[in-house]
Amino acid sequence: MTMLDDTQGLSRRSLLKSAGAAAGALAGAGAITGFPAVHSQENKTLRYLGTAVNQSAEIAKKLKEDTGITLEYVAVTTDDVTKRVITQPNSYDIVDTEYFSLKKLVPSGNLLAMDTKKIKYFDQITPVLTKGELPNGKKIGDQGTAPKKVMFLEGQHSTKFANEPTQWATLIPTTYNADTLGIRPDLIKRPITSWAELLNPEFKGKAALLNIPSIGIMDCAMVVEATGQHKYADKGNMTKAEIDLTMKIMTEAKKSGQFRAFWKDFNESVNLMSSGETVIQSMWSPAVTAVRSKGIACTFQPLKEGYRSWATGFALSKGVTGAKQDTAYEFVNWFLSGWAGAYLFRQGYYSGVLSTAKANMDAYEWAYWMEGKPAEKDIHAPDGTLLEKAGATRDGGSYDDRMGAVACWNAIMDENDYMVRKWNEFIAA
Repeated sequence: MTMLDDTQGLSRRSLLKSAGAAAGALAGAGAITGFPAVHSQENKTLRYLGTAVNQSAEIAKKLKEDTGITLEYVAVTTDDVTKRVITQPNSYDIVDTEYFSLKKLVPSGNLLAMDTKKIKYFDQITPVLTKGELPNGKKIGDQGTAPKKVMFLEGQHSTKFANEPTQWATLIPTTYNADTLGIRPDLIKRPITSWAELLNPEFKGKAALLNIPSIGIMDCAMVVEATGQHKYADKGNMTKAEIDLTMKIMTEAKKSGQFRAFWKDFNESVNLMSSGETVIQSMWSPAVTAVRSKGIACTFQPLKEGYRSWATGFALSKGVTGAKQDTAYEFVNWFLSGWAGAYLFRQGYYSGVLSTAKANMDAYEWAYWMEGKPAEKDIHAPDGTLLEKAGATRDGGSYDDRMGAVACWNAIMDENDYMVRKWNEFIAA
């Protein structure tokens, strides 16, 4: 989602022209460097490829202050991250990508295996990602590409995923969340409890879907299953027949005028909800936060069928060696050390290492964002924008309630090419 440089700028999966470009310009122009150009370029500069989910001028500034490392942000779409890793491995140093993309990226051989022995906080990474369970041991849904399935490689130079933990990780986790539908409760004026509501004729012309095939298809599957029209063995790995059925149902809804839009850009999703053009749609948590920061009612609605989840992490390009590789590991360790995690927590995400983020947050913030407790004080975004008044509770409740209700994860299906073709036909219909 790109949320602008905070709640309104860094979109997780879309090109962030404003915040990403601004942050890149800051770093490139030396505005947040403070070190001689030769020193930073030779030893302490990293080209950071990603969708802008974790890219922020404030994070880059704090990193520079703490370590002397300069980030040069390269913000592109989710699909373009994948294309660059596969076709232009020399165009970046470190990539921030989603776990579901790994089934495409790892076979290319263009990513270095991450040495977990060089990651200071690796043993503190949440078991939600490494084991598919909550810290209390409760197992969570793993349909689709659950991170635990693609977390480790068989060896340093292997392109095969390991069934058990090894020294070599595919990605070092950064952020993750459990996504659901966003709604305008002030315009709907009744309880919404099911994914099936996205196709309710009551919202004809007022509903919207996310137009990124690998993610949008998962939202569609949640809707189809919720309406009782089909039960998937694995929503994240459909057969061709299941893809056909899913797209048939959604195409019929589209032709009937159910959908107002199919958005790709974070800011577009914010604008659709803020204007009231849509009242129910695919949404990301920070987008809901962005709408709320405008003083407009918007809810990231918990639904009885559960959540669709995602996670991102860092990897290095295969060409990163020597001092540059040392700098990259230094950056990853800094990112996990807490300041960045707390910053992103305040945008509605969860940190890969919970303990360090907690140490960088006030107790009332942690109680609100993590424990689902009523806010003892007003809740603010990283830029100081008021998000919630004291007494408010977070949508979806506590971490255990939210992540414990994950039904599936974003995925690359075995029939991915077929799915994308059918999805594009659906959008064009």
